[in-house]
Amino acid sequence: MSRIGKQEITIPAGVEVTRSGATLSVKGPKGTISKIFRDDITITLGDKVINLTTVRNDKFSKSLWGTYASHIKNMIAGVQNPYVKKLILEGVGFKSDVKGKELHLALGFSHPVVVKIPEGLTVTAEKNNLTFTGIDKEMVGAFTAEVRAMKKPEPYKGKGFRYDTEVIRRKQGKKTA
Repeated sequence: MSRIGKQEITIPAGVEVTRSGATLSVKGPKGTISKIFRDDITITLGDKVINLTTVRNDKFSKSLWGTYASHIKNMIAGVQNPYVKKLILEGVGFKSDVKGKELHLALGFSHPVVVKIPEGLTVTAEKNNLTFTGIDKEMVGAFTAEVRAMKKPEPYKGKGFRYDTEVIRRKQGKKTA
């Protein structure tokens, strides 16, 4: 039994949840998110409450139960106040810049790296600090991880992208005799 799935999800004031077929839409002051859910879980919309129940009693349905509850909670939280992730770019000669809907990065390669910013995300760059903002938690986290993977922090000098809360474990370099 899923402890998260059994709980009722309350719909706060100013947030509207609608369902058409397999698509669940959440509309709030910051925007609208829609997501398609499988029919293994029954989603019941009440007045100000959402309940989830499993259709079958198999392992797959039980695993989706809590996952879907978390997805719906994240959708409701995202339309109220957007999710924010921050990356810090460290290293001499490393630069980041936002031009229109593209992220331009100089990461020490022989060419500049240009990344298209997905629709629904806002990226700001100031002094090698990148801030990713959006109402979809999944999209914000995935795009931030994709950018971080382009130059992961190395353990000797700490160069590369790191999250603002991340602590890099540093290694000792070669010893001189």
